[in-house]
Amino acid sequence: MTTKAKIIQAIKVWIVIYPSITIFNVLLGSYLTNLPLYIKTLSLTIVLVPWMVFVGLPLVNKILQRISKNEKP
Repeated sequence: MTTKAKIIQAIKVWIVIYPSITIFNVLLGSYLTNLPLYIKTLSLTIVLVPWMVFVGLPLVNKILQRISKNEKP
């Protein structure tokens, strides 16, 4: 994988993970407030890793493919 491809992949991950973490914290943050940090982190990763792998990144890839198809003459 080239450096450019790695940068693009990192941007895709960020595009999915940033809003996902924000939404997770808004929805469940009050329930997790009194838990130890390692339990909060475990809860976050249990939900967000499958979300990223099975929904978030495939959705971003599909959107970007459609955009690139529309840009070709």
